Amino acid sequence: MSYYGSSSSGGRSGRRVDYGRTYVVRPKGRHLATIVWLHGLGDNGARYHLTSKIIVVCSNGLVHECYLVWSQLLDSLPLPNIKWICPTAATRPVTAFGGFPCTAWFDVEDTSVDGRDDIEGLDASAAHIANLLSSEPSDVKLGISGFSMGATVALHSAACYAHGKFTSGIHYPITLSVVISLSGWLPCSRTLRGKMESSHIAARRAASLPILLSHGKADDVVTYRDGERSAEILRSSAFSYLYFKTYNGLGHYTIPEEMDDVCKWLSARLGLDRSR
Repeated sequence: MSYYGSSSSGGRSGRRVDYGRTYVVRPKGRHLATIVWLHGLGDNGARYHLTSKIIVVCSNGLVHECYLVWSQLLDSLPLPNIKWICPTAATRPVTAFGGFPCTAWFDVEDTSVDGRDDIEGLDASAAHIANLLSSEPSDVKLGISGFSMGATVALHSAACYAHGKFTSGIHYPITLSVVISLSGWLPCSRTLRGKMESSHIAARRAASLPILLSHGKADDVVTYRDGERSAEILRSSAFSYLYFKTYNGLGHYTIPEEMDDVCKWLSARLGLDRSR
């Protein structure tokens, strides 16, 4: 595993955003796919405490995020043909935490489909992720995945890819083969259907992009209903190649069963079982 620092600019203001370290997990076999994995709020690309949580008291109650060592967890998966890129979000004030700064892909005050969308922050992080993938070999398939607010950025990236541009109007530069959302929610849900219906090309891209949404029915941070509604809105917006997987009793964290399902889904969608 290796890491490097990174910075990027994005959004309508073009303001420079300083991202943290990016950790890379190299493929153990032939390199067939590269997937960016995005952490949750207050975490980073390398942390490893699979069962610990941070609890923060907010104006609307308790908000807690699971801390996972994604880079080490991903390195242990039986997916030898995948290169994993695990970036760290920029440190910024977060409205949900009363303006307290922490690592976050965008500002958030409500982890729900109906919450206010920080479009500039979403665009900037999606641009940073696309930039990380833009230098990958042309014969390698590309994907974006994430947990919690990282999953939300992954879904925003899916919409940008289908539409062919960021919300700001800037061209989206890469071709996505898969998108994975674990315990996340769909941003910009009010405008998504209109964007897809406005372009036959966008609707065609949306329909051909495999998306996995995975959500626990006991999630009390991003509710199961918000995960379910995210899937419903995506399907009604032409993202028909979508699989919504649910887990009884699962809260706002991941479990081995869920990661096993992610492995099986990725292997099938990327054709990795035929390439070992």
